Amino acid sequence: MTTSLPVPVSLLDRSRTRAGEPPAQALSGTVDRAQRAEALGYRRFWVAEHHAVPGIASGSPPVLIAAVAARTERIRVGSGGVMLPNHRPLVVAEQVRMLEALHPGRIDLGVGRSLGFTAPVREALGVTGYGADRFTRDLTALQDFLAGTGTVTAMPDVPDQPPLFVLATGSGLAVAAERGLPVVVGGPLLRGDLAPLQAYRDGFRPSRQCAEPLVVISLDVMVAATAREARELMLPEAWAMAESRALGAFPPLRPAPPARLTGKQEGVVEDHLRLAVHGTAEQVAEELADLVARTGAGEVLASTSTFDRGALAEADAALATLAP
Repeated sequence: MTTSLPVPVSLLDRSRTRAGEPPAQALSGTVDRAQRAEALGYRRFWVAEHHAVPGIASGSPPVLIAAVAARTERIRVGSGGVMLPNHRPLVVAEQVRMLEALHPGRIDLGVGRSLGFTAPVREALGVTGYGADRFTRDLTALQDFLAGTGTVTAMPDVPDQPPLFVLATGSGLAVAAERGLPVVVGGPLLRGDLAPLQAYRDGFRPSRQCAEPLVVISLDVMVAATAREARELMLPEAWAMAESRALGAFPPLRPAPPARLTGKQEGVVEDHLRLAVHGTAEQVAEELADLVARTGAGEVLASTSTFDRGALAEADAALATLAP
């Protein structure tokens, strides 16, 4: 019998488009997936913010959160995340307070500082530079507006403040520690030097929201009947990653690679697979438990995707069985 993980598991859905489908179908797929996630007992279901990216339909987290929350009843719904360079803190606070008023006790707010995917996207967004100092100011203002202590009152007023998470690497970890906020970390940080996470814990200042530091680890996870099948299900996302490096555009998911991959692209595919966790339920449980132990994480946020929606549903169901 597979051992369950020591921490809760949640899902991050990026509304991936698929070749041969209308892009809008990715959004209905996200809502359907959230309903299944609730039935499976997942803790949270988060959506993403990406602009002018052919492979991702989700450009407005608050709108998609509202749609998901309206079609579910209990699961927490949030953003992974809202990118502060693209929004004024007051507007973000008002959007989240409105969602909290409509769905009390179910809304999370994850924020980050990533800019647009390409230079034209950044220009269209009106953001060409955004340093750590600006992020600190915007994050502080956002906290104040959410707490009702800002320079003006973000409406509507709500009795409880939705929890705030920081999608962080490098300097973002220090900002989160100073503000007493939980962090969501992923990518190479989970496989390499963990000194930044220790620095976050050492520098953490308790806040009204968090008395202690909290780390959520986010990565691609795929569970299947065999290790080979899990690897094959991971490939559409890996192919898209390789294509984006070559063409500068993140494409829809495909059931097969668009063309013969170059040696460099094959390397990108293998790097993507290396940073992900995939295999049988037993293998995934063992590897995730090891990552939780190494990072001291309090939660796993799985950003699984693949071309076959049926296989994705089966993978979600299998992963849910590993949760405590």
